[in-house]
Amino acid sequence: MINKNVLAIILGGGQGSRLYPLTEDRSKPAVPIAGKYRLVDIPISNCINSDIKRMFVLTQFNSASLNRHIKNTYHFSFFSSAFVDVLAAEQTMKSQAWFQGTADAVRQSMHHFLNHNFKYALILSGDQLYQMDYNLMIQEHIKNKAKISIATIPVNAKEATSFGILKANEKNVITSFIEKPEKKLLPDWESEVSSDMKTEGRNYLASMGIYIFNRDLLIELMNNPDTMDFGKEIIPQSIEKNKTLSYQYEGYWTDIGNIDSFFDANLGLTDEIPKFDLYDKSKRIFTRARMLPTTKISGTTLNKTVIAEGCIIHAAKIERSVIGIRSRIGNESTVINTYMMGNDFYETLDEMEQNKISVLMGIGERCFIKNAILDKNCCVADDVRINGGKHLEDTETDTYAIREGIVVIKKGAVIPKGYVI
Repeated sequence: MINKNVLAIILGGGQGSRLYPLTEDRSKPAVPIAGKYRLVDIPISNCINSDIKRMFVLTQFNSASLNRHIKNTYHFSFFSSAFVDVLAAEQTMKSQAWFQGTADAVRQSMHHFLNHNFKYALILSGDQLYQMDYNLMIQEHIKNKAKISIATIPVNAKEATSFGILKANEKNVITSFIEKPEKKLLPDWESEVSSDMKTEGRNYLASMGIYIFNRDLLIELMNNPDTMDFGKEIIPQSIEKNKTLSYQYEGYWTDIGNIDSFFDANLGLTDEIPKFDLYDKSKRIFTRARMLPTTKISGTTLNKTVIAEGCIIHAAKIERSVIGIRSRIGNESTVINTYMMGNDFYETLDEMEQNKISVLMGIGERCFIKNAILDKNCCVADDVRINGGKHLEDTETDTYAIREGIVVIKKGAVIPKGYVI
């Protein structure tokens, strides 16, 4: 079944500079997550699970790998109207500029959307981790005869200064908005939340960057070429003129905005009961089916570790780590608090035996890797020691970067034998 009243628009984000170097040659939605998925799989899967199967993904930076992933992953029946299409920024007779913000991206792409029948536009971010049934939000939107709905999540005072904060009345109608308020202003911005949220001190409603717009209103708002961003301009300017509803969500949600949050979100999957549940059948996360062999592990002590398909592991110990597809880890190596994204292909036995490859892909023998992210296709030679932590200053080299104490080995980088970070 397809919800024919809703068209989903997934915003791919800008340059993704805060996720650099993971976004050096890929768009933010294409960044690998959880060892086998891409960030864009999250909003697309939420849509599919909500029977919303007409989706556009808007992007303009490094979109080749994103295009390839979507093309190879989301195949629907020839007899279905379902689709996932990537719309990269394009020059037209009306506009030769790149997307200048979230609203401008939607404005420049409106002629594509209007080729489809829909009553409601569901606008989503491509860089958040959560599982939501959008139908519940849409039902509230229709029941309350709202023109705009915004998904909100209760946050505490410390978090509130980093978000757009909304104030809603007893009917969940939004009455005011402030962008990243100073701490001294917060007492005036408390909203009615559930008793559980009050107990946790989460008294402020933060915008999640998830919006529903009635079709006619979206067309009207997009006719104003001076507004570039939903959060900073469209929403604050629309609240007094158009009934805007707050839809409170109290599940797990995190914004993958920087290396730190990306790292924590991935390692959080190793918890005994992860907040982001990959094992819930009703909330499946879909991705490309690769038909990989099973993972083979020899002589390794594993503790709180998530391992994807197709890996060959001889490590001594792996602890609180996520090991991605086709990963190879050599004898006597230790991996702790690390996200290893894995490899896009296998090196053949002939190549290995004939010494055509000086350093094999993956992690070599007798290595120690801690507090690190290894991007795809990294080659870490034997006896390398990487010990990330707050003692390290932010830095940038050709093969790695350090952000908030996390060592990020760049995609395809070769780390020579015995190197120490």
